Amino acid sequence: MKRNSTIAACVVTIGFSISIYAAESLTGLTGKSIETQQDIYIHGMGEIMASTQMRHSKLWFAGKSENWNLARYELDEIKEGFDDAVKFHPVFKRDAPIAGILGKFTAQPLDELEKAVEAKDSLKFRKSFDNLTRACNGCHQATGQEFIVIKRPGILPFSNQEFSVTAK
Repeated sequence: MKRNSTIAACVVTIGFSISIYAAESLTGLTGKSIETQQDIYIHGMGEIMASTQMRHSKLWFAGKSENWNLARYELDEIKEGFDDAVKFHPVFKRDAPIAGILGKFTAQPLDELEKAVEAKDSLKFRKSFDNLTRACNGCHQATGQEFIVIKRPGILPFSNQEFSVTAK
């Protein structure tokens, strides 16, 4: 079951990357910008959040291993995912203004996490990571998705990536 979850996360990530690459390639080849939603596949909120959940897990293991460069990278990727959620789904399920909700719940925890990562402070990292996790769950509740409960990862689902800082 855990293997299937890992495979599913990889498939989502690869699909997301391919569609972005294809859109960028088409723009480069044709010299025309892609201007309408009909010109490109827009990932649903579920796909964006699945990718964010993967980044959340990788952020945890990077910080736990004190791999601050990787932690910084994953944190930036989470922010990009949130930006995509706002850009492509400004209103979720017809009544949830994503920009306001995401900002309300995640701005402070993301800022705290960024400071902890920059300071290379493991204790502050763990505390701010847990605050971000609670913020994710608060956002889910505010958007009627309370059945999606995020937690601190327990096992490393990425056996093909080294999280230790000693890996060079």
